[in-house]
Amino acid sequence: VAQRTLLSSVARPEIEEDDLPYEEEIIRNPYSVKCWMRYIEFKQNGVKSVLNMIYERALKELPGSYKLWYNYLRERRKQVKGKCITEPAYEEINNCHERALVFMHKMPRIWLDYCQFLVAQCKITRSRRTFDRALRALPVTQHPRIWPLYLRFARNLPLPETAIRVYRRYLKLSPENAEEYIDYLRSCSKLDEAAVRLAAVVNDESFVSKEGKSNYQLWHELCDLISQNPDKVNSLNVGAIIRGGLTRFTDQLGKLWCSLADYYIRSGHFEKARDVYEEAILTVVTVRDFTQVFDSYAQFEESMIAAKMETTSEMGKDEEEDIDLELRLARFEQLIARRPLLLNSVLLRQNPHNVHEWHKRVKLYEGKPRQIINTYTEAVQTVDPMKATGKPSSLWVSFAKFYEENEQLDDARTIFEKATKVNYKQVDDLAGVWCEYGEMELRHENYEQALRILRKATAIPSKKAEYFDVSEPVQNRVYKSLKVWSMLADLEESMGTFQSTKAVYDRIIDLRIATPQIIINYAMFLEEHNYFEESFKAYERGIALFRWPNVYDIWNTYLTKFIDRYGGKKLERARDLFEQALDGCPAKFAKTIYLLYAKLEEEFGLARHAMAVYERATQAVDNTERHHMFNIYIKRAAEIYGVTYTRAIYQKAIEVLPDEHSRDMCLRFADMESKLGEIDRGRAIYSYCSQICDPRMTATFWQTWKEFEIRHGNEDTIREMLRIKRSVQATYNTQVNFMSSQMMKATTNATGTISDLAPGQMGLDDMKLLEQQAQLLAAEAEQDKPKLKEKILFVRSDTSRSELAELAKQANPDEIDIDDEDEDGDEDQGPEGKLQHHWEGGVVVEQGAMLQNIHIEVDCVDTENDSVIEYRTMPTLYLTFLSAMF
Repeated sequence: VAQRTLLSSVARPEIEEDDLPYEEEIIRNPYSVKCWMRYIEFKQNGVKSVLNMIYERALKELPGSYKLWYNYLRERRKQVKGKCITEPAYEEINNCHERALVFMHKMPRIWLDYCQFLVAQCKITRSRRTFDRALRALPVTQHPRIWPLYLRFARNLPLPETAIRVYRRYLKLSPENAEEYIDYLRSCSKLDEAAVRLAAVVNDESFVSKEGKSNYQLWHELCDLISQNPDKVNSLNVGAIIRGGLTRFTDQLGKLWCSLADYYIRSGHFEKARDVYEEAILTVVTVRDFTQVFDSYAQFEESMIAAKMETTSEMGKDEEEDIDLELRLARFEQLIARRPLLLNSVLLRQNPHNVHEWHKRVKLYEGKPRQIINTYTEAVQTVDPMKATGKPSSLWVSFAKFYEENEQLDDARTIFEKATKVNYKQVDDLAGVWCEYGEMELRHENYEQALRILRKATAIPSKKAEYFDVSEPVQNRVYKSLKVWSMLADLEESMGTFQSTKAVYDRIIDLRIATPQIIINYAMFLEEHNYFEESFKAYERGIALFRWPNVYDIWNTYLTKFIDRYGGKKLERARDLFEQALDGCPAKFAKTIYLLYAKLEEEFGLARHAMAVYERATQAVDNTERHHMFNIYIKRAAEIYGVTYTRAIYQKAIEVLPDEHSRDMCLRFADMESKLGEIDRGRAIYSYCSQICDPRMTATFWQTWKEFEIRHGNEDTIREMLRIKRSVQATYNTQVNFMSSQMMKATTNATGTISDLAPGQMGLDDMKLLEQQAQLLAAEAEQDKPKLKEKILFVRSDTSRSELAELAKQANPDEIDIDDEDEDGDEDQGPEGKLQHHWEGGVVVEQGAMLQNIHIEVDCVDTENDSVIEYRTMPTLYLTFLSAMF
C-alpha cells in the first residue's frame, strides 16, 4: 500500500524527486509534527501553492496542532502582504482563520492575529463581531490581551457611539481605567458623559488613579470641566457639586470659588457670578485664597466694563448706556478701594485675637469716626486676652486716646475704668492701663486726679496674691507692679510731700520689688533733701536686698557718696564699708572697689595701707585685669616711695603674671635698673626673662637685650647673650609640644612621604619614625644657627690686668669699676682649686674642681688647629653653660 501511495505521489506533478524522502517520512509518520515541519521547512523557498498544499495536508492529519495552524496562518498573511484588500486572497485567508478557530478557539494569539488582520482590511462590523466572539470564547483571564486592541480599534472608528459602548463594557471589567474613558470622551466632545463619569470617580473613595492624581486634582478637573462648559453639561447640578467641594477641600477654597463664579459667567448669569465673588471674599480665611478670588473678581469687572464700552461704541451714545457704564466703573473703583479692608477682614477671620490687625483696621477707617468707634468696640469684645497675639490692653488705651483726641474726656475715663476691670493675661498689661490712665490726667493738668488714680492702683487688695500666681486675677496682683510704683514715686517727687514720697519708696522696699536703680533714686532723693544718714541707710537696705552682681551699682554709688560726704572724718567706718563690699565680691567687679579703697587710703589714710590695698587688689582682680592692676600698683608705689620700692612689686608681677605680661614686666624692670645704673641687675633680669622668650616668636625681646648689651656690655657679654639665645632656641626645639607642632606642619606641607624622611625604614614602628623626624629637625636647627662673620677672639691667660681694664674701658666707658683683690687672691690657688677641661679628640676630661671657689680656669686644646685657648677668671655660674657648649 505504501509503495502504491508513493508511486501515486510521484505521479503528481507538484512533487519533485527531492521531496521523496520527506514524503516517505510523513507516510511512515503521518501524525508527527516534526516530520511535517521538516518537510515544510524544506519547501519554504519553493512555490507558495505547493507550500500551502503541504500545510493543508498536514492540518488534515493533525487538525489540533497549534504550531501548524499558527505557522500556516502567518505564512498565508505574508503571502498577501502589500496586495489590495479587495483581492479574493484576503477572503480565502479569512476562511482559513475561521477554519483554524474551529479547533483553536481557546488560543488568544490566533484571535489577536485574526482581529488585526480584519482591522487592516477595514472590515469594521466584521472586526467588531470578531472581537466580541473572541471575548466570548476566551476565559476572563485572557481578556486583558484582547481589550487593548479592541479599544484601539474602537477609538479609531469615526463613530463615537460604538467606542462609548465598547468602553462601557470594558469598565465593567476594569473600572480602574475610567480615566482613559474620560479622556476619550473629552476628545470626542462628549462632555456630559465625561462629567458624569468623573463625578462618579471623585465620589468613589476607593478609586486609585493610575496617572497618580489625587482626589483633589480629579475634583479640580471636574470643576474646570463643568464650569467651562455649562452649555454641554446638563446631567449634573454644578452649584451643588462645587459647594460640596468647598466643604470638602477647605485648603483650596480660592480655586473652587473661582470655578463656581466662572460657571455662572459662562452661563450668562453675571449677577449670580458677582454674588458668588462677594460671598467668597467675605468667607475665605487665607490670603492666598483671597488673592485668587479678588484678582478673578477684578478681572471679571474689567471684562464687563470693556464689553460694555464696545457695545456702547457700536450702538452709539445712549443716556442709559452711559449711566450703566458709569455705574460699572464706580463699582470697580469701589472694589479696588475696598481691597485693604477686605484683606484685613481675611486676616481677622484667620485669627480674631490678633491685636495688630485690629489696629491696622482702625487706621484704614481714618477720618471715619463712627466706623472707628464700631471697630474698637468690636475689637475689645472679640479679643480674648488669654488668646491674644500682642497686647490687648493697647486696644483699650488706643480707644480711650481716640476719645481724648476728640476732647471727650468723660468717655475716655469710662473706657479706662472698664479697661482696669478686664482680666488680662499679664499683670504688666493692667499696669500699663493704669499708667496710661494717669498720664492722660497729667496731660490735662489734673495732677491730684493722677495721684488718686495711681494710689488706687497700688492699694492693697482685699485678697493678696503673689505677682506670678497665675491662678489669681491680675487685679489682685497689680499692687506689686514696679511699673505703677515707679510712676507713683515720680509723681510724689514732683507734686507730693517729702513724707509721702519717702513712704512710697519705703513701701516699694517693703514689698521687695525694688531694683538697684530704685534704691539709688531713693538715696539720691534723700540726699537732695539733706538727709544724708537716711540716704546711707537706704543704700544699706538695698545692699541687704540684692546679691552680686546686682548689688555692684549700689555699692559703687554708696562708697563714692560716703567718701564725698565724710572724706577722712569717718575713716574707720569707711574702711569697714570697703571690707564689707569686698567680702564675697566677684573678681570681675573688684577692680573699681579696690581703686576707690586705695584712693581713700592715699588721700586720708596711710600710704602703707594704700600699698596693702594695691597688693590685695593684684590678687583679687580678674586674671585679664591683673596686668593693668600691677601697672597701677607700680606707678603709685614709685610716686609714693620711690622707684627702688617697686623692685619687689616687679618680682612678684613677673612670678604671677602669664608669660606675655611677665615678659613686658621684665623689660620694664630691666629698663628701670639700667636707668638706675644697675647694669648687672638689668643683665640678670634679661637672662631670667630669656628662658620664656622663644627667639622665633619674641624677636623684640632679643633685639632689646642686644641693644642693652651694645650700650652697656662688652664682647664677652654679647657672646654670652648669643650663647643663651642658642641654648634657649635648642630648648624650645626639643620640647615635645614644639616638636609635635613642627612635625604636624612638616607633614602637612611636605610634598614627599615618610619614606623621604627615613629611607628604607618603612617597616619601623611609629616611635622610630618620630625619633628620625626629631633628628632631622635638630639637624635643621643646627644649620639655622647664626654664623659669625669673623673668628671669635678669646682673652688669653697671659694678658695683664691693666690691658684687660683698658679694653673694658674702651668697650664700655660707663662700666662700674669693681675691686679685683679677691680675683688676685684666687690666682694663688693650687691645682686643687681649679677646674681644668682638655678638649682631646672631642672628649672633655675633668682634672679637678673646688665648688666653693669663685673662679675657675679651663684649658681647651683645639686638636685641629694645634692651638691652646685658655679661659681665666670666669664665674662658676657659667660652668653648666661651658659644659653644654663643649
